Amino acid sequence: MSARLVLLGPPGAGKGTQALRLAERIGIPAISTGDIFRANIKDGTDLGRQVQEFTSAGALVPDELTDALVRDRLLHDDARDGFLLDGYPRNAAQVAALDAAMAQAGTQLDAAIELTADTDVVVERLLNRAAIEGRADDTEPVIRHRLEVYRAQTAPIANLYAERGLLVRVDGIGEIDEVTERMLTALAEQIG
Repeated sequence: MSARLVLLGPPGAGKGTQALRLAERIGIPAISTGDIFRANIKDGTDLGRQVQEFTSAGALVPDELTDALVRDRLLHDDARDGFLLDGYPRNAAQVAALDAAMAQAGTQLDAAIELTADTDVVVERLLNRAAIEGRADDTEPVIRHRLEVYRAQTAPIANLYAERGLLVRVDGIGEIDEVTERMLTALAEQIG
């Protein structure tokens, strides 16, 4: 199956794990903005140098720069027939930028998958991960704040995709294999 997909979901819902698994099963690249940033910095591209200026200063990379990096990444040969974007778009302006880039390429998004997860389960997952990885600043109040930020900024994107008939919601709680199978089944129903 070839597909052009966006993966949405709150922190701790399992997006990173599921993005890699789903992309491998479908045969498309999983593309995260973090990976794009690191690759461009490592390769010393003009865009990478701009990213490094922001990240070195502890600042967020502006939408315009993120959009340019994603647009450039989608032009690579491995993404010609499909891709799974993990962590992008994060707001309505990035949705518009992605729409424009895809229209320019003569393509369109096939589906937006939203991994859903109960807030208390996600908080528990993230607290466990913080303990294992030694992330002392990932406290429950910090995690709950990140979830609030997600709901305020990123969750409305799900509504945009739902209005377009592209949104597929999948329960992200359960065994990793179960969630992957749920995603594949939901995608098959959505895009055939």
